Amino acid sequence: MTMKSRILTPIDYERDGKFSDCLRLPHSTDKSAYGWIPIPIVSIKNGDGPTALLIAGNHGDEYEGQLALRKLARDLRQEDVSGRVIIIPSLNFPAVKAGRRVSPLDEGNLNRSFPGKAAGTPTEMIAHYISEVMLPMADLAVDLHSGGFSLDYIQCALIRYGRTPREHQKLLDLMEVFGAPVSFVSSGDGGGGATTLNAVAGELGVPIITTELGGGATLSLAGLEIAENGVKRLLKHIGVAPNILVPPSSGTELMEVPNRDFFVYSDADGIFEPTASIGQTVVKGELAGRLYSLDDPVREPLEIRFPQSGRIACTRFPSLTSRGDCLFSLMRPLAH
Repeated sequence: MTMKSRILTPIDYERDGKFSDCLRLPHSTDKSAYGWIPIPIVSIKNGDGPTALLIAGNHGDEYEGQLALRKLARDLRQEDVSGRVIIIPSLNFPAVKAGRRVSPLDEGNLNRSFPGKAAGTPTEMIAHYISEVMLPMADLAVDLHSGGFSLDYIQCALIRYGRTPREHQKLLDLMEVFGAPVSFVSSGDGGGGATTLNAVAGELGVPIITTELGGGATLSLAGLEIAENGVKRLLKHIGVAPNILVPPSSGTELMEVPNRDFFVYSDADGIFEPTASIGQTVVKGELAGRLYSLDDPVREPLEIRFPQSGRIACTRFPSLTSRGDCLFSLMRPLAH
């Protein structure tokens, strides 16, 4: 038996109108025995039609999506909508306020916590609400990410492999509509596997687009523009905002990250000196960088080489590196 979510909201998702309030996440502390934490949410409904669920702030230190959805929530009017648009610009609100990838309440990584638990930790409760309440309402979901503090990403959209050829083609079409410069298909092996919002949406049959729009826990203006225009194009495409003004997509370059062999990890602690950068094409065996010992300044640096040929999709942002840190991910042209 599925337990009902403990998260409440004053918003009635079935009511026509534009409403801005919050999800109320129960959280009992020494200073607030019966307290709750607000997670901002906007619901815009105008009659019957498709539902778009737009999310950012899944990780708190990723900002392009958060700003894009705040702008959309401010500007989108009820009369612009045919159906329903639900906007959650700071889903992991405790992490957003702390400027962190993970929640300061429970050290939970929200995008590694799906499908969540109704009576779990605060992070698990958020994941459960999205999985059990929000996604079943959605005809389209968008989860806007960037590299956060630890990674710098090429500006891109991404999907998982669809469960059927028809489903996969629909996702490829959505990436073309979104119109990021690069789009890739991922197996999910190098990230959260089955524990991400993207994975759970796919299991529920909800078409979902994810992005990576920059990194370093800062704001890319180019990434912000990609997010703003891409989301509007998707809303127009599915008919939920048919008259919204947005430049047409100029297309996207389709790539794939087929498995974990396309990731480069550090085998030691040290200071990392990369010898390649985002977007660069590299070949198998080519030098990726050097890792310098913190303890022994005369020791020869450890040379790290690329395990596959491809183009660099992301790089590690901080130079200080520990064993097990991801240094690069690679992508290659999508095989048709």
